[in-house]
Amino acid sequence: MRRVISLGLAFTACATVLSACGSSGGSAAHTPTSRSGARPAAPTSGTRPNAPEVSPSGDIPDNQAFVKYTSADGTYSLQVPEGWARTDSGSATTFTAHYNSIRIEATKMPAAPTAATARSTDVPALERAVSGFALGNVSSVTRTAGQAVLLTYRAASVADAVTGKSVVLDVERYAFWRNGTEVALTLSAPQGSDNVDPWKKVTNSFSWSA
Repeated sequence: MRRVISLGLAFTACATVLSACGSSGGSAAHTPTSRSGARPAAPTSGTRPNAPEVSPSGDIPDNQAFVKYTSADGTYSLQVPEGWARTDSGSATTFTAHYNSIRIEATKMPAAPTAATARSTDVPALERAVSGFALGNVSSVTRTAGQAVLLTYRAASVADAVTGKSVVLDVERYAFWRNGTEVALTLSAPQGSDNVDPWKKVTNSFSWSA
């Protein structure tokens, strides 16, 4: 009986030593494998530090180049994004890229516009002409060319020729005036786009010809 007990104790001690040896740093060196024997793929990150900037729909990229545009009659000039498509229609010129646009139109106006005249004249005209028009605010602002009346609103875009999709646009309309000529500079982009800096660059670049 004493011999059986001794063998049992020896077996238990040996098993304890083997267990301790197996757990001592073994997991750090062991790489788990799948049932097929292949090593699992290394975890990947959702972002790459050196990946190029991906702008949300409507955002003008930080590296966008701008070029000077001068009106046909030489009345004014401004900087517009390089590569945008240009369309001329009567007294209006429009530059577009997807749902983004910059529209410039000159008209004869005997007196300088004010916030009051914009509310009484321009707002009703836009309500009739612009699909989905929703007025934001009317105010006077200062840009490099001088004072302008700023009218903000939302509108529905023209349906895309391919997808037929229309989106809600954020619009800023600046009315500059000098010597009987008003130039309406209208910038629009999909709702929620972050174009504060490029739009400020465009509106501050507007200048009257000497």
